[in-house]
Amino acid sequence: MVKVNIFEAKARLSEYLDQVAQGERVVICRRNHPVAELVPIAATRAEPRPIGGVASFTVPPSFFEPLPDDLVESFYPAGHEAAPQKARVAESRERYGKRPRKS
Repeated sequence: MVKVNIFEAKARLSEYLDQVAQGERVVICRRNHPVAELVPIAATRAEPRPIGGVASFTVPPSFFEPLPDDLVESFYPAGHEAAPQKARVAESRERYGKRPRKS
């Protein structure tokens, strides 16, 4: 580990960065009190990180079906005010389509 004051760090920054690239730690001090540390960063990944442990995954159509009412009700204690009325999975696209233009 190398300790340097700010003035010296500004004057010889490229030299200290070379040392950091070789694995050395450089502590920057203000009036001999440490205030910052230069350390090497971790190497960047050359190939993309695998997502999960599955090569391919497809969402089954049953995922989009509504849950049974008894299962939905089990999420809410008896007499709970925020219990949902009837679960709706999706609404028709007609409702969200373009509005007719006024003539």
